[in-house]
Amino acid sequence: MWAMTLWDNATPWFHWGVVVGVALFAAVWDVRRQRIPNRLTGPVLLVGLAVAVVIGGPVGLADAATACLMMAAPFVVLFAVGGGGAGDAKLMGALGAWLGVVNGAVALLGVVLVGIVLAIGVAVRRGQVATVAGNLAQVGRGLLLFAAAPTRPSAVLEALPPPGKCLSFPYGVAIGAGVCVSAIGVLLWRG
Repeated sequence: MWAMTLWDNATPWFHWGVVVGVALFAAVWDVRRQRIPNRLTGPVLLVGLAVAVVIGGPVGLADAATACLMMAAPFVVLFAVGGGGAGDAKLMGALGAWLGVVNGAVALLGVVLVGIVLAIGVAVRRGQVATVAGNLAQVGRGLLLFAAAPTRPSAVLEALPPPGKCLSFPYGVAIGAGVCVSAIGVLLWRG
């Protein structure tokens, strides 16, 4: 199956090592400068796609490109509604090019779960639990509005909390930690 091309490669530790190194570097950069630079994400993406072609030819490229889109998509949506950074989306896409669909799904899950835990910790530390709970309820209403009836996208965006009211922290930290947890899990599983 094409989506297993990068999972089945002989050197998973190399791919995960690159991904962990890049994610940790991006996390530090994000904490210090509040952004993740294109000069990091662009080359990581291009080299990841090239390595996928070397490993699996066109099938490897399909695996890498699909993972790139899969991992970036949720963060592109967050960026579009004002709740995330474009650098987070580009970083996740670049990491997906190295991981492929199967490893990428594990990494995406790890990043989301670590992000939730970190967001809860930040909300508690800042005394913003009630605000975050209200924002989540508002997001839920917006999603229900979208699911319940065909509506214009602007109506859904109007139902969401304004970006300035949302909890903010450098999400590169969640990406770095989530990727580390995922790498450990996958590499131990593959043992």
